[in-house]
Amino acid sequence: MNNIIFSQIKKEYDNFYRVLLKRGKLPMRSTEKGFWNAAISDEVYETFKKIKLNQFTNFLDIGSGDGKVVLIASLFCQNAEGVEIDQFLHNEAVQMQKRFEFDNVFFHNKDFFGHDFSKYDILFLSPDTSLERGLENKLLKEMKGKLIHYGHHFHPRFLKKEDSFLVNGNLVSLYSR
Repeated sequence: MNNIIFSQIKKEYDNFYRVLLKRGKLPMRSTEKGFWNAAISDEVYETFKKIKLNQFTNFLDIGSGDGKVVLIASLFCQNAEGVEIDQFLHNEAVQMQKRFEFDNVFFHNKDFFGHDFSKYDILFLSPDTSLERGLENKLLKEMKGKLIHYGHHFHPRFLKKEDSFLVNGNLVSLYSR
């Protein structure tokens, strides 16, 4: 069942990106506080299967962009949330959620520095800047579970790396406090 819903999510986002491209826009851009780059659906889905995301209850995507990662996480977790400051990306995430009528998904439209991470047992981050610019301190204070770090760049210095693996050449690491 999850594979079918995942395929539908992937198709909807592929359509969204095609619309952007037809308008002369790439599925990536600067936002008020960072940079958004669309996650690769198959890589995210494989990552979540590999780390057995279904063993976690409350998921948060830190800087959730268009919401794709959150919707995919909702196939595994009881509660999947995202926090994104960019209004356009937040609105797109909410529209996608409405298309699928997921009741275990919620999107917060705000700066993630103002969001409490402590209620989540799994966090997801695809960083666009060094974690030393404040985010790692927030993680050290508020993180209660694990962090999925997606990408080769901007790894935490003070969190404990528990695992690391490649998904289609992309580095995924799992951290704890």
